[in-house]
Amino acid sequence: MLKPLPAERWNHAAATHLLARAGFGGSPGSVARLAAQKHAAAVDSLVHFDPVKDPFPPPPWAQPDPTRAERLRTYRQASPEKRQELQREERRLQQDRLLSLREWWLQRMTLGPQPLQEKLALFWHGHFATSMEKVRDAYLMWRQNQTFRELGAATWPSLLEAASKDPAMLIWLDQAQSRRSHPNENFARELLELFALGEGHYSEKDVAEAARALTGWSLDASRQSFAFRPRQHDPGSKTVLDQTGPWKGEDIVRQVATSRQSSLWITGKLWYFFAGQPPATAWQQQLADRFHAHGQSFRPWLREIFLSEAFYATDLVRAQVKSPVQWLVGTVQALECPLPPAPASSQALRLLGQDLFAPPNVKGWEGGLSWINASSLMNRYQLAAYLVSGELAPSARPARATNDMNRPRRARRNRQAQALRVEPLLTPEERRDPELAISALSRRLLGMPLGVAQRRSIDEFLAARSPLDDADLRHVIRLILCTPEFQLT
Repeated sequence: MLKPLPAERWNHAAATHLLARAGFGGSPGSVARLAAQKHAAAVDSLVHFDPVKDPFPPPPWAQPDPTRAERLRTYRQASPEKRQELQREERRLQQDRLLSLREWWLQRMTLGPQPLQEKLALFWHGHFATSMEKVRDAYLMWRQNQTFRELGAATWPSLLEAASKDPAMLIWLDQAQSRRSHPNENFARELLELFALGEGHYSEKDVAEAARALTGWSLDASRQSFAFRPRQHDPGSKTVLDQTGPWKGEDIVRQVATSRQSSLWITGKLWYFFAGQPPATAWQQQLADRFHAHGQSFRPWLREIFLSEAFYATDLVRAQVKSPVQWLVGTVQALECPLPPAPASSQALRLLGQDLFAPPNVKGWEGGLSWINASSLMNRYQLAAYLVSGELAPSARPARATNDMNRPRRARRNRQAQALRVEPLLTPEERRDPELAISALSRRLLGMPLGVAQRRSIDEFLAARSPLDDADLRHVIRLILCTPEFQLT
């Protein structure tokens, strides 16, 4: 068992750290409620999320569309001009659904009662990076996202098999095109390298043999679901990772998932995601040992991690660069304000470098310091200004529709957000006193006092303003959102 955090070290700061890493952060009230519990009870409230009733029903279009396959066949048989027109309509339909899907997920992250479940779904989305750019079916992207939500805290073998058979994945890595006569190695290679083992822990022969075992895994286009096609499966003997047999796809996935290297690989990635630093070799061995002790089940393993003293080490607290999603969702939670309209949120995340359902490549997002560069930092500043003022900078506005018929609909979607309401964030006394206002806003947004330089800058701004009005206080909030400290969690 990992060494637990001493009871006397469980306090408001530790609760802030836990809620920021196991979720996206929260309001002062939500942190206080977590800190008021005993440490184990606080962790259990995050980890045991299944009994909580889900207040977010799926989007109305999130169900198999039996007409889609026939529709796509019709496109192919139409004249070139008609085909282009039909394909434009289909792209527009899917883009509208994708926008709806992004909004639905961001709302879940922001307002949902199960922050760890959504944080895990975000991790698995980056790990099994699959893009709408190639899948081109919002329903399949929603379905994969839902699988990550339902199995994200289950066992590693069950999740890996479900992700491998996922229809979006079958399209994304060409497994649906693999044939007995010509095994496609794309999925087999990423299964071994990116998903389960890491580089240097397999051979080219392992890839080729695993691809043979996976033949027959395909897609039922009419039902938009996984299908096994026996005639396309290679039933011969294969040798993968030094084990020989007439393996099928399920055998390979299970063999890979239950290996020692796979436990090291996936627990190392999860520790980096939640703790913010890659584990040292000895610590990674302990993480994998504990994972095996829990039967490769993520839920009890995560519970032990969040209870461990190591998770609250001083060099981990407030040392992780916020991802764009963490920045947006956490800021909205801290300011207790609505998310920006869906097109603005979607565009903001794209500019910040984390376009949901469209990761940059099969490796997903690199994370860490890669989130910050001169351009993305400027975009964070613009988003901060937008959240407090409700006015979007021209460069951050979604592109205008070129089709006149879409303008009314898109105009509604691109509506300006409201300026931030300051009144709910500060008491009347705090709103009158600059000293009290800065302290209260620092606690709310940073969980700690401002740095000396940042404090001096804000003091200089407020020195010429008396009495304070809401515009002054909104400006102070924007300045805090733009500090280096706010970019970290």
